[in-house]
Amino acid sequence: MTSTHTPDVSPAAPAAGDRRRWYALAIVMTAAFMDLVDVTIVNIAIPSIRQDEGASFSQIQWITAGYALAFAAGLITGGRLGDIHGRKRVFLVGVGGFTVASALCGLAVNPEMLVASRILQGAMAALMVPQVLSIVHATFPAHERGKVFGLFGAIVGLGAVSGPLLGALLTEGNLFGLGWRPIFLINLPVGVAALVLGGRYITESRAPRALRLDLVGVALVTLGLLMLVYPLTRGRELGWPLWGHLSMAGAFVVLAVLVAYERRKKLRDGSPLVELELFRVKSFAAGIAVQTVFGIALGIFFLVWTLYMQDGLGWSPLRAGLTGVPFSVAVSVAAGVSVQKLVPRFGRKVLQAGALVMAAGVLLYLWEAGHYGLGITSWQMALPLVVMGVGMGLIVAPLTDAVLSQVPREHAGSASGLINTVQQMGNALGLGLVSVVFFGTMSDHPAPSGVGPAYADAFQNALGWVAAVMAVIFLLMFALPKRPAQHVEGAAGEEPAQRPTEAALV
Repeated sequence: MTSTHTPDVSPAAPAAGDRRRWYALAIVMTAAFMDLVDVTIVNIAIPSIRQDEGASFSQIQWITAGYALAFAAGLITGGRLGDIHGRKRVFLVGVGGFTVASALCGLAVNPEMLVASRILQGAMAALMVPQVLSIVHATFPAHERGKVFGLFGAIVGLGAVSGPLLGALLTEGNLFGLGWRPIFLINLPVGVAALVLGGRYITESRAPRALRLDLVGVALVTLGLLMLVYPLTRGRELGWPLWGHLSMAGAFVVLAVLVAYERRKKLRDGSPLVELELFRVKSFAAGIAVQTVFGIALGIFFLVWTLYMQDGLGWSPLRAGLTGVPFSVAVSVAAGVSVQKLVPRFGRKVLQAGALVMAAGVLLYLWEAGHYGLGITSWQMALPLVVMGVGMGLIVAPLTDAVLSQVPREHAGSASGLINTVQQMGNALGLGLVSVVFFGTMSDHPAPSGVGPAYADAFQNALGWVAAVMAVIFLLMFALPKRPAQHVEGAAGEEPAQRPTEAALV
């Protein structure tokens, strides 16, 4: 979740003794939970969607990558729209749009409609999600926010564990003969309730001095990413045509144009989409690289993992969902320990240890997948998944503070929003790379007897790539400060930096 706002309290905000602020909190937390679960709930149902709808490999990549791309492209703009037009208004528009998009996903008649609906859903999440923390800042006094952010941390942990399980239960339960569709339709009653109650209990607030929109910047970012990700997902199926290579090369030209435009935008009105001055701070530039590459690793792993378990090993969605529980629990526990106990004492070494531990877990998983073959069990997977989860937990919680610790105070909010945006962009890029590192190792139509071995080999190849990416992350972390300082909130008129708990909500 990104936060792009000025901390303010509207004159009409509920008083400290007013229960309405807690109702408002429950509503925005429910919306945040809906977004968190939606990201994880879809992965577990991807094999069922592919089988039922006859989706191609590139289409199943876009079911997840399309959401991440639209979400990333709209995050900063969504926050600024709330500052300008009112956080409550934009939040309700986002919730309403997310609910409609969820209905379209659940009612999709073909893979193309599902992909388009997922892109719409990601765009609406980009309107909804940035307002959550803005509404909290505008509704709660400073002395109560610690308790509120603690609740958000619990929601993050609950979403991480419950998403895959809920997706598995809904998919395997085949409610009313709808198969995988309830994973999207479940958002309808939640969204309608959030709309009705949000209109009643959430207090409107705006920023005293909001940054202007940079729609040209958004268009250039989106175009550049599309030119890079689309050929990656389609190239293998089309035999890697020349236009694909030209498009990927052209993406870097578009990004160069973006840099030039953002410099002019900064001089003209001081409200660029990307604050280029931030990249002069070595720790921030390295941190952005870490976030991007980490997003790539996660994008690759989670999609190929669920395909391996269900299509390769023939497991049910419920068994696959339950297999992931040790991983989710390990992430949540390690994240809490890293922030509260380890980082204050050991600093950057904790994050680097996390990268090495996660790489070790990936390599252990790689060895087990090869050693046990198609006979591997959920119990045998538990150890590498716990090791991977511990490593990931040591990274995700303290990383935002480490990246922000040397950023000038006046740029804290812009930096925070950019961190979350590039993580989502990295995730979309990783999902695009699945065509190369996973599907690229198998034939389009393997014989029935060869499906399992083909998926197992492809999974091992993908794990090798993920381990290599974690090694790159370890090296990049040397540019982070040895002892991340506690970052303060932005100055008046700027967006505040996020706490680890807030950043984890993305």
